[in-house]
Amino acid sequence: MPYEIQQEKSYEKAASAVFDAALKAVAGLEGKVLKQDPGSGELEAKYDKKILGKVLGDRTQMTARVTSQSDTASAISVEIYPIDPVGRKLMFGARKGVSQTVMTWFFAHLEHHLGK
Repeated sequence: MPYEIQQEKSYEKAASAVFDAALKAVAGLEGKVLKQDPGSGELEAKYDKKILGKVLGDRTQMTARVTSQSDTASAISVEIYPIDPVGRKLMFGARKGVSQTVMTWFFAHLEHHLGK
């Protein structure tokens, strides 16, 4: 079973608004932005084992890409996977469901900031 999960969603918002909401979602989940490029819509962030007071058991890393579909529509593609303390992708020994939990929380925060 792969530990990394991917999800893509479309929104009736401009790509810049979705990118800004993604940054706010990372901050709301106490994540640390590693890389951001608003021009290309790429974002990379890292989350600790503990998010919003809940201990999840694994650190996770997220990569996201926002693409514009039109002036008023865009899509975001997100991949989340567990990492070790040094920041390398875990290939075994990760706890089940951590990446999915972070993904669910990220999209909940993203949609909250988009005003959906």
